[in-house]
Amino acid sequence: MNISTAVAYRILELCEENNLTVNKLSTLSGVTQSTVNDIVNHKAKNIGIITIKKLCDGFGITISDFFETEHFRNLEQEMY
Repeated sequence: MNISTAVAYRILELCEENNLTVNKLSTLSGVTQSTVNDIVNHKAKNIGIITIKKLCDGFGITISDFFETEHFRNLEQEMY
């Protein structure tokens, strides 16, 4: 799994846990719905930390909470 896929899975997981739609998350976080859709649909490859921080604010969690999951523990090394 690569980082963008892990981020997408984590966002969807948190939406489900918090009973939020992508649209509601967009409203709560101040990130456009098209950006969140691109992330969760694996169209965004370079997701900025500022965007992730805004999404975390929308979920009411810290960045540490966001990344402290199995999704991020065994990521592949990415070569560009």
